[in-house]
Amino acid sequence: MTHDNGPATSPGSTEGATRTPGYAGTLTAACGAVFVAQVATALPASLNGLLQQDLSTHGSQLTWITAAFMIAVVCFEFTFGVLGDLFGRRKLVVGGTLLVAAGSTVAALAPTVQVLWIGAALNGLGAGAMFPGSLTAITAVTRTSRQRAHAVAVWSGFLSAGAAVSPLLGGMFAKIGSWRGSFWVLVGLALISAVLTQLLATESKAPAGRKLDIPGQITFAAGLILVLYGAVEGPESGWTTLPVMLAFMLGACFLAGFVVVELGAPSPIFDLALFRNRAFTVSSVVAVIGMIAFLGACFATSMWLGPLQHQDPIHVAIPFLLLQGPAFLLIPVVSRLLHRVAAAWLLTSGFALMAVGCLLCTRLDVTDPSLGPFVAPALLIGIGFALTVSSVTAVALNSVPPQQAGMASATTNMLRDLGFALGPVVVGAVALSKAGAAFSAKLAGADLPAEHLVGLGHVRSVMACLLDQSCR
Repeated sequence: MTHDNGPATSPGSTEGATRTPGYAGTLTAACGAVFVAQVATALPASLNGLLQQDLSTHGSQLTWITAAFMIAVVCFEFTFGVLGDLFGRRKLVVGGTLLVAAGSTVAALAPTVQVLWIGAALNGLGAGAMFPGSLTAITAVTRTSRQRAHAVAVWSGFLSAGAAVSPLLGGMFAKIGSWRGSFWVLVGLALISAVLTQLLATESKAPAGRKLDIPGQITFAAGLILVLYGAVEGPESGWTTLPVMLAFMLGACFLAGFVVVELGAPSPIFDLALFRNRAFTVSSVVAVIGMIAFLGACFATSMWLGPLQHQDPIHVAIPFLLLQGPAFLLIPVVSRLLHRVAAAWLLTSGFALMAVGCLLCTRLDVTDPSLGPFVAPALLIGIGFALTVSSVTAVALNSVPPQQAGMASATTNMLRDLGFALGPVVVGAVALSKAGAAFSAKLAGADLPAEHLVGLGHVRSVMACLLDQSCR
């Protein structure tokens, strides 16, 4: 995978031409927007333990906080890409930040976990607009593949910075007040980002041949929501229960219908012809797989230190600095590597480091509350992520012509965020399924009160009971 297919330059421009007007302001606004969007994405992870205690959550209820956010992001990123092309990327980002402000307000005031799901979903809609809108905005103000790679590296670094800062934000407010205060800070950050974007970013559009694809949006959203519902509820309700099986079957039908609709649509939200490009296809596949691994590791770390060990939120934040911080600190290094090293080598090296880090995590003792053993695995995963996240994005954008940048940006972000959405779901499904089997095997000798034995054949009851006991 190479960067030979960079964006076309304007007449008379050259590879070394000066940047287009508005480059610095647009890049600043885009980085601020993606920072806020990623803070919104990662914030609940540092609060899982507190949410479990304050809102009396159990089992999949915690998973649904993250899932509600990511489903909203993934389901509508395609349509947001079209809206940005039609009406302007700056307007799209500003609208997204206002949605995050609204969602964070709902979350801060949430009396129950169900209301918190609504706030998370609103935040997800906002982030779903901000991710492709900000990325396409900087694409529109870069002239060469070299400029674009640098801008993408900076953008990706601020994406990770938001994820690194978010646990600290949650931990700080948990120490001085309540987890709700961290959402109020997110409201303020979103409003500041909206103002900066309006003042600094250059507006850009690409409306030619683009229009809304309502059938495609409906079939894609319905299919994805049903499949993810089955994946989240399967470990607790049972994989063979009627609701779970119907969710998978209907979801598969809707997704198959989505493919049929897109093949015949005059203006598809997801142009399957993009996958004729080998570089784009490979980067898309590895984006999904890699992000499943990365966010799965982040989610497992959060659940390990939060609901299981009930560690101080500030302590929970430390591993996340190691997981997310390298992508921000290594911006200059990754930017240079994107010009000098083949993307295939960067991706391979990054995923290898992540694999080693995850393998080391499997050897940790869940009963050991010390954070020292987390340092090496978290750093390896974080450095690996730093090498992959920018490489995947740069390859995808540089492998398509400029007029397809909006769709490529939306598709790349959707696939990355699909991996993010599936990470907690996959990890949660594996963990809860194994936990259910272990609990069932040892239930007879658990010596629990009679009232706790009723219905403990289901994983949900077992998890609720044990989590309740561990909180006392």
